[in-house]
Amino acid sequence: MTIAVCPGSFDPFTLGHLDVVRRARRLFDVVVVGVAKNAGKTALLPLDTRVELVRAALAADPATADVRAEVVPGLVVDFCRDLGAAAIVRGLRGGADLDAEAPMALMNRHLSGVETVYVTGDPALSYVASSLVKDVARHGGAIDDLVPDGVAAAVRAALAAQQQ
Repeated sequence: MTIAVCPGSFDPFTLGHLDVVRRARRLFDVVVVGVAKNAGKTALLPLDTRVELVRAALAADPATADVRAEVVPGLVVDFCRDLGAAAIVRGLRGGADLDAEAPMALMNRHLSGVETVYVTGDPALSYVASSLVKDVARHGGAIDDLVPDGVAAAVRAALAAQQQ
């Protein structure tokens, strides 16, 4: 049984993320979405909310209903080791993503021996990024067609709470 981890901060979880998880699930026996804190970013959504939204999106999709989401308490490689994961799966939208991902993959392999597998996302979603989704929402734009059900409402609520 091969286990893969799809890690990310998922702030918020997008249809692009869901697409990568679907592709990973076709390749691996078990897929775990690892929801992590990114020390370099200030999250809009609290960690527990992000986990809940990911779980709801996975459960609603027949292709990912057996995928679970868990909090990554520290380094992704330690999380992978604890799970017995053979691979980390990351999605690529283009060359810039590979440039950003390659050093991380090499460091993860150096630290633990775990390999990173890249899957090319759906070209129709290549422009969807969490940072852009948040920016559009901050300016009152519609994001419902960029994220799974329930995510847009959570983003709008978090943004409204920030403004109070």
